[in-house]
Formats: sequence, structure tokens, C-alpha cells
Amino acid sequence: MLQVQVEGLTKRFGNNEILKGVSLAVDKGEVVCIIGPSGSGKTTFLRCLNLLEQPDEGTYALGEKIRCDFGHIGSNTRREVAMHTAMVFQTYELFQHMTVLQNVMEGLTGPRKMSKTKACDIATDMLERVGMLERAGYYPSQLSGGQQQRVGIARAMALSPDLLLFDEPTSALDPELVGDVLAVMRQVADSGQTMIVVTHEMQFAREVADRVVFMADGVVVEDGTPAEVFDHPKHERTCDFLGNFDIACP
Repeated sequence: MLQVQVEGLTKRFGNNEILKGVSLAVDKGEVVCIIGPSGSGKTTFLRCLNLLEQPDEGTYALGEKIRCDFGHIGSNTRREVAMHTAMVFQTYELFQHMTVLQNVMEGLTGPRKMSKTKACDIATDMLERVGMLERAGYYPSQLSGGQQQRVGIARAMALSPDLLLFDEPTSALDPELVGDVLAVMRQVADSGQTMIVVTHEMQFAREVADRVVFMADGVVVEDGTPAEVFDHPKHERTCDFLGNFDIACP
């Protein structure tokens, strides 16, 4: 079943066209990893999918619930997209004045108007899943970067989104902390969650992704299985990028 379908997504900042008609389809439960050089439009693409950025052109469908023209998005559509997507950011974006538990509960008791009792139960379950329940009463300043990012994942998962977006979730972490976060992301992927992950972790993309998308200069250059993209890329631009990670093209 198709979960996400984007056609012709265009995004400009002034005269600078960042995304040049990007199209992507993602099945329900599929994990898609987006790789590519800095400045290729990967993060902007994610931010357009949850409408943190307003696209200029294109169409968008999310399951059977949301179908819209990017150029004509009203407040009702924005609310619907916010209710059915969640994002894990590079820099955690936790509320510093709230405890870990309160951070995870906030999206449930606020926009979703859930009772505190039910929200607490869900938040507790999510924190246990990411190995952070014992720090439920801590504040973000008392946590390592890896721990904060695991809380960010728990917060996103608590919303039960139709689409979960990850924007380079390990890029701000010290190398020794990366493994713990990637392990949690593997668990999320194994649960059947539909995920789009922007990452520079090539081994993670190879092992976990159902599909890998290579973006450069605001367009999708290559889209295929990990074996197709990493072992048998069709485009020289893909080979040049993979060479930066000591991945040799045949």
C-alpha cells in the first residue's frame, strides 16, 4: 500500500531553486534512506514533507487522509499533516525546562488533547523502548547528546505517525554515541514504521533501508535497493559521492 507520494516538489528561496521537481513514492512500512552531498536539498525535502517549509509547487499524498497541491495549502491541511507526521531533528530540539517524560508527553497533551494519564502511559512505554525510562525525571541538560536524541525518537514515536522523518539524527553526536542511536532506529524500522531517513551513515543505509535515494543539486539522481545503489550505481555522480566513503564503484 502506498503511504507517501510526492510529485514535482519545487522549493525556492528567493532566486535559488533548492528542490527542482523532486518526486518520490514510499510504501507503507518502507524505510527509505536519502543520501547525498551537503547542499543537495535533502533536509529541505524533509521539511517540506511535514510543512515546516512551504513548497512552491508539486502535489502530496499521505495515505488516504491527505491529498493536496503544495501551492494551495490551507490551515486545515497543515494541521492534518502535523497530526500524521513526526520528525527527529539533528539537534534534538527538546524543551530545556521540561523533564524527559514531559518532553515526550507534550505532543500528546497539547495538539492531540490527550489526557495526562494516557499520555504518561504512552510516554513511559516509548521511553522504555529506547532505553531511557530510568532517566524520565531528568532534564535535557543532564543528558548526553545520544541520550537526548533517543528521547527525541521516543517523542516522535509517541505520536504514532503515519510517516516518521529523521534528519541526519547522528550528525551532532560524538562518534562513540552514534551506535546507540542507530540501534534504536533499527528497532523502529523493524516495527514496521514508515520512515524517511536523511543520513551519512552508509552502513546503516545498506543494512536497514528498503530503498536508497541519492540526491544531488536538488534532484533525485538515483533510486534503488541498497545493493543497486551501493554496489551497482548507474550514475557517475553517485560513484563520485560514494568514493568519499571508500565505497568503490565496479
